[in-house]
Amino acid sequence: MKNNLPLSYIEISKKNLIHNIKQFRNLIKAGTKISVAIKGNAYGHGQNIVAKILEPHVDYFQVNNVEELESLRKISQKKAFVLGYVQNSDLPRAIRSNCILTVFSLGQLKEINKISKKLKKIQEVCVPVDAYLGREGFLFSDLGEIFEEIKKSGYVKFTSIYAHFANIEDVSNFTHAQKQIKEYEKALELAKMFGFENPPRPVSTQGELGEAGPPRLGEAGLQTHISATSGILVYEKDSGINSIVRLGIGAYGMWPSEHLKKVYENEKFNLKPVLSWKTKIAQVKILEKGNTVGYGLTYKTNQKTKIAIIPQGYADGLDRGLSNKGEVLIGGARCKIIGRVSMNMFAVNVNHLSVVKVGDEVVIIGIQNKEKITAEQVAKKLDTINYEITTRISSLLPRVIT
Repeated sequence: MKNNLPLSYIEISKKNLIHNIKQFRNLIKAGTKISVAIKGNAYGHGQNIVAKILEPHVDYFQVNNVEELESLRKISQKKAFVLGYVQNSDLPRAIRSNCILTVFSLGQLKEINKISKKLKKIQEVCVPVDAYLGREGFLFSDLGEIFEEIKKSGYVKFTSIYAHFANIEDVSNFTHAQKQIKEYEKALELAKMFGFENPPRPVSTQGELGEAGPPRLGEAGLQTHISATSGILVYEKDSGINSIVRLGIGAYGMWPSEHLKKVYENEKFNLKPVLSWKTKIAQVKILEKGNTVGYGLTYKTNQKTKIAIIPQGYADGLDRGLSNKGEVLIGGARCKIIGRVSMNMFAVNVNHLSVVKVGDEVVIIGIQNKEKITAEQVAKKLDTINYEITTRISSLLPRVIT
């Protein structure tokens, strides 16, 4: 297989992906369903590759838009949430592709009902609650109008209500989460008043010394969800109250934050990175002292320097901010990026390698011998998050399953 590999590619570990799902499956209460986020090309891992592997292991997929949904339908008919906004002109495509649509406005809800009637289909919808997130979702003051319209809509079936936690990744004080739970509780009570089936009843808790502790929900109702990966770790492992959890970054073996990794990683619960990014050396040469490297003359050799040219760049998703800052692995050793990262190539210093040649493996993210470069390490150099590092990897790079 090694001889047939592409020049540059993303390696996907099927074993690690399934391992991560099983870790979360063992963590949550029996009967809780798992929805895996495959939006953003499965966080850069390859949407349909991930979907094919995980179809037997999860209950739902979640995508962002109708294009991702239609792509998914080429390989899977598993139920899928579309959590992003779908404009009215694209609603027929979404409804024909069988999904659970998120409602963003009263007008959109009416349009969903109108199109579903024309297509003679009952369309499932989910209602997002803006419980002090300040992003998508309905404010409590607007929910009554939405629930009333749903009751009048003969071709709409309300099957899911959800919210998002705003800041539980890096904190131990859950004051804002408590505030969110209380707002969500109000929404669920309102849904109950309108006659919708058995919404769950959240129950707030108090930590020691009166501090707000992790909120807990009451008996699970049908399709209620508030927890993504961080919420699963902080809440679901103890309370097990939602009917669905939305597993995102954790499915791919990455942690939502260093804080959660320190708190929850142990012998019984661990995550394994799914993605490696590999390429090969395109050229090796020696530059004399005083030579500049790359565009902008941002690096000048201070001695005779052996460099290797690597055939990847910002068009492939390697951030230009790694210029004169990033590293790669060659021969099991870290090699510094020198000069600017350009569109399709960059240079690294290989002076410390006694043997290096064209065609040698280069690891941009992943493990080589005893060394490793993680998405978290790259993110730290760029002052961003691991989500962005993998999601921005070009979808044009081949994904190879191992």
